[in-house]
This record gives sequence, C-alpha cells and structure tokens, in this order.
Amino acid sequence: MNHFRIFVVEDDMFYGELLKRHLALNPDNDVHHFANAAECLKNMHLKPDMISLDYRLPDMMGDEVMRKIHMDYPNLPIIIVSGQEDVKTAVDLLKEGAYDYFVKDDDTKDRLWNIVKIIRENTSLKREIDTLKEEVGKKYQFQSIIKGSSPAIKNIFSLMDKAVKTGITVSVSGETGTGKELVAKAIHYNSRQSKKPFVAINVTAIPGELIESELFGYEKGAFTGANARKIGKFEQASGGTLFLDEIGEMDLNMQSKLLRVLQEKELTRVGGNETIRLDTRLIVATNRNLTEEVRNGSFREDLYYRLLGLPIELPPLRDRGNDIFILAKFFISEFCKENKLPVKEISPNAQDKLMKYSYPGNIRELRAVIELAVVLSDEGVIDEQHVNFNSSDSISNFLMEESSLADYNKKIIKYFLEKNNNNVLLTAKKLDIGKSTIYRMMKNNEI
Repeated sequence: MNHFRIFVVEDDMFYGELLKRHLALNPDNDVHHFANAAECLKNMHLKPDMISLDYRLPDMMGDEVMRKIHMDYPNLPIIIVSGQEDVKTAVDLLKEGAYDYFVKDDDTKDRLWNIVKIIRENTSLKREIDTLKEEVGKKYQFQSIIKGSSPAIKNIFSLMDKAVKTGITVSVSGETGTGKELVAKAIHYNSRQSKKPFVAINVTAIPGELIESELFGYEKGAFTGANARKIGKFEQASGGTLFLDEIGEMDLNMQSKLLRVLQEKELTRVGGNETIRLDTRLIVATNRNLTEEVRNGSFREDLYYRLLGLPIELPPLRDRGNDIFILAKFFISEFCKENKLPVKEISPNAQDKLMKYSYPGNIRELRAVIELAVVLSDEGVIDEQHVNFNSSDSISNFLMEESSLADYNKKIIKYFLEKNNNNVLLTAKKLDIGKSTIYRMMKNNEI
C-alpha cells in the first residue's frame, strides 16, 4: 500500500511531536514535523497528501501559508489548528479553501486521526477513479475501437485527431451501425475533457414532450409529477461532452430551444428562473442527410450551421474493402475469449461470402453474423455454411455480385432446389420452367 504523507506544521515542539507520534501509530502514515512555515514550504517537493497547519506561526500566519500552498497544489487538504476559537476566522478560512478548522484541546489528536482516515479514503477513491479514467482513455484510443486500415478509415482517424485538439462541435453522420457513438466516445476520452463526464442521449428514445426537461432539467413543481429538482443532461455533462444521437429526429419546436441554448451558452431549467452557464462540448450524430432535411423544411437551417462544426462522415462497411475481414477476425477473437472457446479460423469460402455481402446493418450486423458463425461451427474453422445473412436487403446483395444472366439463373435454381430438398418437380413448378432444364443443368454440373 502507498504511504500517506502528512505534514504537521507546529511551532510548539512538544505539541508538534505529540501529533506526529500519534499519527505515526498507523505504519502507513509517513509523518513530517516542521516548526515554521518556511521549512514546510521548502519541503513541498515531497508532495504531502495532507497538512495539519498551526494558524499562528513565528514567521507567517496560517491563512497566508495556505494561500501559497494552494497556488501550486489547489486540491491539497489543509487542516487549520488554532489555539483560539474564533468563529469568524474559522468561517473565512473554510471559505478560502481550508479542509477543516480545529481548536487545540485534549481531543485534537483524535479528531486529527479521524480526519486523516477520511482524507485517506477519499484520496484512495480518487486514485481509483483516476486509474479507471486512464484505463478508459486507453480503451478508447482510435485504433482500439475502430478496426481497419482502409483509406476511408485512415481519413476518419485524421479528422478525429483534429477534433480532440479543440472544443469544436463535431457532427458525425453515417448509416445505422457504422459506429457513430464509438467515434464520439473516442473523441471525448482523448480530448482535454476526458476527465469530465461523457453523457449520451438518443433523441428518438425520448417522447417529444419530455425531451426539453430531459436535456435542460426541471425544478420541483414544474409540472405534475415533478416532486424534486432534476438536473438535465446539459448540466450533467458540465465540463465534458454531451452526445446527441439521432439529432435529425428532433422536432422543430425543440430545435429552436436548443438553438437558443447553444447561442447563449446558458439555460434555464423547466419551471425555473435561475440562469445556468454552460461549459459543455457538443457532439451530434445522425443517419439522415441534414442538408436534405433543411431543404424540405424539417430541420432549421440556423441550427444546422450551428451544429455542423467539424463534420465526420462514417463510410458504410460495404465500402471499406478488407476492413470486413479485419473486423470479422477481431469479433471472432473477442467472442471466443468471452466464452472461453479456442479461436477459430475463417475458411477461404467463408471469407469470400463475407466479402461479397453488402451489410445493410453495417458493423453491428457483421458482429451478429460472426458470433452466430462461431456458435454454429463445430470444428476450429468457420465455413461458408456457418455464415448466415438474414437481411431484408438480400435481393440487393444478390444483384451486387454483377453476374451474367446465366449465372443468376443457376443460382436461383440451386437456391430453390436446396429449399425444396432437391425435389426437381416441385422446383420446376415453382419457377415455371421445364424439369428437363434442371436435369440438364445437373447433368452438366452447372448446379
């Protein structure tokens, strides 16, 4: 366990040593005693975790010492210990940033022991949170969340890199399932806002009459059922990032209210009068063509330009070439690891089948297809029969192969033969062709 370093700054040598010995009863406490302010300030490079500071020192008053320390260490807990009980002084010191104020008496050393315990627990919790945030930041490194090496994805990385260097509004567009929220998270966790909240809200998931109170919050009694104040998403994301998904679905009335908030950089909770200043970065996403929505009057032009900021358009999976195979291997590895299965290979035929499909559901669909294929394959290899597409876009995918008419005919006949358990007569009847045509194609190994 890490040592917890404590400075005891006390000019009464006997009292100072008493406090030091008492706090040092915990072997995890590393306690240093200094008789004046100068010695304390000279040793700040040791980076104490807290300071017990006598208010009246021979060379400087405690409030002045505290101000000097807080200039370089603004969050360092400082406990002021005074020989006199002065309520006004105590209040003033607490306002200036003192963690607590004690009057010297028989209970001081025990009170100090308890406050050290509380500060230690808070410090430990803060370190855990900082570690988790650091791990989250690593998790959301661009290459960690967006797999691929296609030119389209390299261009996305370049735009994301520009986004993290400033607080510019980012508008992410792309088909459903292309990873818009992942891009938003990656930008947030690599930006200067990374230690502040990332708050996401899907506009389509909230009824229109509730979206205002959800975004801006409300005061107690603002409407029936408002039994207590509620902080809205904008305030929750203060200092961090608010991600508005499916922004194109917002109705015009709410669009005008959002525009005012973005222009003024302030809001008023529903049913309230207090003006709340905002320091929140905005990232929006949509699968609609907002330019077209502006043209047909369903999206405000002034809001469109306010939100446009840095546009990032995510390519559909079908336009990413070999990224399909890279993603497939990643999903196999991830799924096998989660389910304690040996990692499986993809056969050339299965690869070919994966690469020819158009993925109307994009990355989300590919993941589902791969996870099912892993489950269906008994051996260590995923073959083409394990790769199943259940898309309503199957006709489009079928036509994308750009085969000759003769090849299309063969595929159609083969498909219905398999569907009808190789019943030639039934297949011929359903396709309205002669059974001799099917027999001839079978004889010539065409199907």
